[in-house]
Amino acid sequence: ESRIKDKSIDEKYTARQADSLPIINKLNTWLEENQRHLVGNSKLIEAANYLANQWHKLIRYLDDGRLSIDNNRAERAVKPFVIGRKNWLFSQTTNGAHASATLYSIVETAKVNGLIPFDYVNACLDELCKPESDIDSLLPWNVKK
Repeated sequence: ESRIKDKSIDEKYTARQADSLPIINKLNTWLEENQRHLVGNSKLIEAANYLANQWHKLIRYLDDGRLSIDNNRAERAVKPFVIGRKNWLFSQTTNGAHASATLYSIVETAKVNGLIPFDYVNACLDELCKPESDIDSLLPWNVKK
């Protein structure tokens, strides 16, 4: 996958059919031949059972060059909230928790729109200090980069 990450969708599909599909087929053959013979309570059995149960999800990336083999992008997207979850336990009041959630939303929305959160928040504060502030111009998708 690292060799084809910058390739087109069609090139990824073709490479996966040529390189990944034979490996996936071998893995599936091994799983079908050996899973029923595994006994006990080992990590191998746990892994084989998990693989068998998730097989339909594993092979899905072979069908479409737009799909990724892993979920790293999604994991990175939720990481701030996983970290924040522990911090939010220390919100002493409902208002404090609401303020934290609001700030998190502003920061994450700025990131999604390609803005530097620190600069964006500063620009918002500068504009909001004006007597006739233009709130619509502060929406992240309206801010000029």
